[in-house]
Amino acid sequence: MVPGDPALVIAGVDATAEDIAAIRARIGTDRPLPAQYLDWLWRVVRFDFGTSLTSGQPVTALIFERFGLTLSLALLGMLISLVVALPIGVVSAVRRWSFWDYLGMGFSQAGMAVPSFWLGILLLLALAVKIPLFPLFGSGSLRHLVLPAVALGIARAAVLLRLTRASMVEELSKEYVITARAKGLTERMVKYKHALRNGLLPVVTIAGIQLGYMLGGAIIIEQVFSLPGLGRLFLFGVYQRDFPLIQGGVVFVAFAFSLINFLVDILYSVLNPRIRVG
Repeated sequence: MVPGDPALVIAGVDATAEDIAAIRARIGTDRPLPAQYLDWLWRVVRFDFGTSLTSGQPVTALIFERFGLTLSLALLGMLISLVVALPIGVVSAVRRWSFWDYLGMGFSQAGMAVPSFWLGILLLLALAVKIPLFPLFGSGSLRHLVLPAVALGIARAAVLLRLTRASMVEELSKEYVITARAKGLTERMVKYKHALRNGLLPVVTIAGIQLGYMLGGAIIIEQVFSLPGLGRLFLFGVYQRDFPLIQGGVVFVAFAFSLINFLVDILYSVLNPRIRVG
């Protein structure tokens, strides 16, 4: 339903009607939509996403060629999110309504309000143009990923920070915490061993979901920092009406998202061994 015909994109502005019809027959877009869809489903179950209409390369090869960069960006962004969110969230919960709590909540509000792409532009202006500590664009080293990972991770950190605080506050009010204190355990052990371990369970779930969003939602950040990752590849596919590339990309990201959630479920059993028994 999107305006545009991939045959017109491939043929060019000087192509005749016969040329366009021949291209449609070659790529299969002249057939009824149900027939095209069934043929696509049959190829997908065999892990064949077809061939890119613009480059002529297998879609799977194009995706895996770019996936490494996007995965590295998402993992680094998630690492920054956790490093920022967990300590601040725990301190905010342990010292509720203190200066540190208000500071943490203020950071969380600002992080959720500021768009990632705008923060990325500010980081480029400050740390790549005014103070050239990092490259302005491109890829190839860890230094190229630092600024986009920070821009991508801060918004996620804001969400995880609030969740960490809320989860820890809830755990600290439960009966097992009162019992642990009555047994004579130190406050440090009660808060950072018992309460924190149980409080991390919902945080792990949301962190896994956020990582999945990073894999599929880094398009704007990759555009801002000129990173040749999956996001820019899929955006190019949309511009060129490269349907096999778009379809293969959507299925691949959905599969990666499901795999991440499966791994999170396994991690649950590590954080809370009682889940294995259940």
